[in-house]
Order: sequence, then structure tokens, then C-alpha cells
Amino acid sequence: MTHDSVPTYPITLDLGGRRCLVVGGGPVAARRVRGLVDSSAAVEVVSPWLCEELTGLLELGLIRWHAREYVDGDVDGMWIVHTATGDVDVDAAVASACDWSRIWCVRADSAGDSRAWTPASARAADGVIVAVSGGGDPGRARAIRDAIAASLDSGELPVRRTRLHATDSNSVGVVHLVGGGPGHPDLITTRGRRLLALADVVVVDRLAPTELLDELADDVIVVDVGKTPGRHTMTQEEINDVLVHHASLGRDVVRLKGGDPFVLGRGGEELLACQRAGVPVEVVPGVTSAVSVPAAAGIPVTHRGIASSFAVISAHDGIDAISATVSELPATMTLVMLMGVRLLCESAEVLMSSGRDPSTPVAIIESGWTEHQRTTVGTLATIARLAKQRDIQSPAVIVVGDVVHAINDPLVVSDLEFARA
Repeated sequence: MTHDSVPTYPITLDLGGRRCLVVGGGPVAARRVRGLVDSSAAVEVVSPWLCEELTGLLELGLIRWHAREYVDGDVDGMWIVHTATGDVDVDAAVASACDWSRIWCVRADSAGDSRAWTPASARAADGVIVAVSGGGDPGRARAIRDAIAASLDSGELPVRRTRLHATDSNSVGVVHLVGGGPGHPDLITTRGRRLLALADVVVVDRLAPTELLDELADDVIVVDVGKTPGRHTMTQEEINDVLVHHASLGRDVVRLKGGDPFVLGRGGEELLACQRAGVPVEVVPGVTSAVSVPAAAGIPVTHRGIASSFAVISAHDGIDAISATVSELPATMTLVMLMGVRLLCESAEVLMSSGRDPSTPVAIIESGWTEHQRTTVGTLATIARLAKQRDIQSPAVIVVGDVVHAINDPLVVSDLEFARA
């Protein structure tokens, strides 16, 4: 084997329960041991001393230690051997013994003199492993590995299973309640996007980042349950049934919702429905529109010296519910109203009758974080008239309080490209 040779036969090994040897007790040896332990190998270490990390693994019972120098015969019965002593003669002796016994040996001191190599590897959920050989350049391998790992974590690579395990047809799948953020596809969490890339079924809301659906494979089942004011595609009970049905068939289901699943998103009801049906369920938080949409218009929901707290109110339950809620809130608290366009006039009247000054600033941000974002600013006394004049439509977030003018004119800020970049 010459130093210019490049390995040409990559392979993935199942080392679970198999004896593997690492000769050496320093940090380099510890890295090799860590990989073997992660692979569930029966790891033995030969070295007169151990570094701190190896000592910790020994105390946990994850490795067996032979506290001495390497001797002939140590490689006998091993499936694979790593040598990382820092002594060229010892490493060469270990490699020679492995050659004689037909055991693969990885030399840390000289890749060119090895018969096996450990590539830089990236791991993703669901058993995906990508191994990279840099052609004798470990730095290049690590750089490529890191780039691939970032793409795996973000869900940009197609990591969904196309072949089910033999037992999958009889197993229950899992439901992930994923918050997609306020609408822009870049504002979903890394975990949410990765789960979306793994999904067999996606049950999607109208306000979710639907552009991400274009990245799904053709065989992914997409169920549109989008709701608009006054018109529902499915009832909540029907949505619950869809989630349970597909999971009961062993499918990986993502319930993709706008904002955060637990902020006026009925995620709690879906969680309970899955739990009652014995379906595993995970909640993946999202960026709620109650905070992020005002931010897109340059409006903080709290600001030092102006407002130290805020309340999120749904207008979906009617004006009586709004009245009962706001009557108990201090006048200095910022109010953020979701689904409030239809009852805007009545809500403004309730707020003023509850003690809010008619001159209190109000901002309405339509279609936040999209190219159609638009901000309208008025007061409690004028906002209903302005909304009618400008034909304001849902989806929109309404902010009531002095924070509307905490920084500068939201009408100017909302037009900046950063809000939609």
C-alpha cells in the first residue's frame, strides 16, 4: 500500500457485541473508542494508562481495560483493531500482527500504511449515516462531512424511507405536531423541517409554510385541512381521526401548523386524541405569529418603560369572551389579538368601555412575513374605520398598546425588504 493509494471499497459494519481492540490510551485512542462504543461493540483497550475520557468510559462499564503495554496475541479474536499509541514501532507491530491474522487494522499514525480507514461520518435521524473519505485528506473529509450534516439537520436532503422494515406494517407510526412559524418557509425550526423531510403523510393548515410542500417526494400523502373564516374543510374531530388513522398504518405523520401548535392552534386537542388512541406523539414548537408578525412590522410586544407584559387573545370565541378577558387586564399591558378582523369594531368598543383610552395606538399587520405584508396604524377610536377603508383581510395580527410607536413608524418599517427577505 502506497501513501498515494485511495481506498475504493467503502463498507458499513455491524459491530454490535463483537470484540474490538484499541491499542493506546490517549485522546486519539479515545476518539476511536467513542465510535466503537456508539456502535455497541465490545471494546477492549490495551494501554498502561488512560486519559480522562477513557477513564470515564471505564467507570461506566463501557470498555474493558488491559493496563499494560501491547504484546503479541492481543489482536487474536478481534473483528477490527485501532492502534493509536503515538509510537511508530508499536503501531507498525500491531498492524503487522493484524495483517498476519487477517484482521482489519486502522492506524492513527499513518493512513497510508493502514488497511482500513474510519471516514468522517454524519448521522441523521432514522438510521441515516453518510461517510466521507477525503482521499487521504482528513481535513477535506471533515469539511464535506460538516456540510452534509448541516443539510441533514435542516431537512434539505431527501432522508425519508422508501423501503419499510418487515415489521413496519404491523407497527404504529408517530405523529409530530410541528409549528411552522408565521408563514415564511425559512422560519420553521430545524427540527420541524427535518421531520417534514422524513414524513410519509403531511396534514397541513392554510397558514403553514406551504412552499415547503414542493420539496416533498411525489409519494408523500398531503392532506389539506386548511380553515378559513366561516368555512372549514374538516372539523377538528375529523382532523384528529386523520392523524390517528395514518399513524395506525405505521406511517410517519407531520401535522404542519402555522405559528406554534400550542398557541391558539388546537395542538392540545390533537395531542390528547393521539394519546387516547395509543399513538406516539411529539410536539415541535414554532415561532408564534403573536410575537413574530408584530416584529416583522418593527413592533415589539414588550418594551422597557412602555410595556413589560402582553396578552394573546383569540377573537374566535366571540365578543363576550373578549370582554371577559380584557376586563381583568391592566391598561398598560399590550394586547395581541389573533383571528380578530371580523370582530374588530366590536372589540375596539369593548376595550374602550373597559377603560382603555380611545387614543390608544392600534396596529394591524396583514399577511406577516409574506410579500403581501401590510401594516395599518390607528387608534381604538379610528381603527375600525381605517380597516374598512383599506379592506383589511385575514390573516392579520392586531396589536393594541403604546408599543405600536415604541421604535418608529411601523408603516415605514413594514415596507423594508428585511421583513420579507
